[in-house]
Amino acid sequence: MKYFSVRGTRDILNEEALKLRYLEKLGREVFSSYGHREIVIPTFERTELFTRSIGEVSDIVEKEMYTFQDKKSRSLSLRPEGTAGVVRAYIERNLYRENASLRLYYLGPMFRYERPQAGRYREFRQIGAELFGSDNTRSDVEIINVFVDFFGKVGLKEKNFKLYINNVGCESCRKKYKGIFTESMQKNLSNLCVDCQRRFSKNPFRVLDCKNKQCRNYIENVPLISECLCQDCKKKTEEIKEYLQDLDIKYKEDPYLVRGLDYYTGIVFEIKCGKLGAQDAIAAGGRYDNLVKDMGGHSVPAVGCALGLERLLEVVNSEKIDLPIKKELDVYFACLGERALARGVDLAGGLRCNKVSCQVDYNEKSLKAQLKEANRLQAKFTVIIGDEELQKGVVILRDMEKEKQKEVKPGDLMGAIRGDDKSTSQGRVEQRELGNS
Repeated sequence: MKYFSVRGTRDILNEEALKLRYLEKLGREVFSSYGHREIVIPTFERTELFTRSIGEVSDIVEKEMYTFQDKKSRSLSLRPEGTAGVVRAYIERNLYRENASLRLYYLGPMFRYERPQAGRYREFRQIGAELFGSDNTRSDVEIINVFVDFFGKVGLKEKNFKLYINNVGCESCRKKYKGIFTESMQKNLSNLCVDCQRRFSKNPFRVLDCKNKQCRNYIENVPLISECLCQDCKKKTEEIKEYLQDLDIKYKEDPYLVRGLDYYTGIVFEIKCGKLGAQDAIAAGGRYDNLVKDMGGHSVPAVGCALGLERLLEVVNSEKIDLPIKKELDVYFACLGERALARGVDLAGGLRCNKVSCQVDYNEKSLKAQLKEANRLQAKFTVIIGDEELQKGVVILRDMEKEKQKEVKPGDLMGAIRGDDKSTSQGRVEQRELGNS
């Protein structure tokens, strides 16, 4: 029987894996520079955590969560997003006591049962940032700026992405808008899709997130929530726009942007890239001032955002951005004979202690075959050891890119690799016969 990866998942290896790890490392550096501390949350949680925070009638909860029962018949779900788990930890660990204004970031895999397509997988990786304890609009803009800053350091230019913003209102605004929206949509309820009709009675705003083209025609003819915003929400929107302009962050207002999660209040935003087609959002977030309290904690304002690493990687590849990824292998040891192999193993151990990555070939292959393997692995150097080198008390260090080699005393090998060597021969040494040795 042959085994295949599950639909919607994929193997990431070689250069793509190096790029992914580089983006994760860069993300850690950027978020840390803004004062965010890393939090590692569980891959699965109690199902009710997500139904309570995301929304019982949201697409994620109804259609996309991987839910199962454990051996004690408890309903658990693989996390479809990170904010719910971070808020649960914030409350459970009493993190509000540590810092009135707390910044956290997380990264790792998320899981949603969606139809796989370019830029969308059933297992995907996110980097997210959350800021607790401040209702100042500058904190909203800081979260946006963290991600804009990150994209800039990745190498994305302003033309590669665009920021869209909207204000979905506070509780007072939403209560007022709910009546207007419900009355307007009620007239066309029979023309909406089955999902919208079912959700309308439980949470009318869920209709706003429908992607059905026929539904969209009716949705886009109802009054906008911007028409129902209170003076405070309008003021906050104007402040955010002003601060974005101060930071020279270009944006576009999108009155139909609502996000697919129930917990958002106030400003919401998406960062999109046209290169991704239908799945064009590479980052999204917003303010959720009621979530901590609704989940059993204190009344704590908060704002957050998350980005999809696979989607970002697709943009990096499509724009041909050359990430500064480190070649995976510094030194390849080509050893000819058992005595040479023992010497190579010993030298490789010493180099690894100095953070030099090494690989020793244990198979009895010709020097030509081993050099070919070193090229395939993109090794920077190859150390060649045979009977002749053992007798002379040297090794041959070959620069694979320059195709030059020289004899080096074992004690000078580290310096020669770093370029500050005092080796026995500074010039090019006669190349060893590359036949069967």
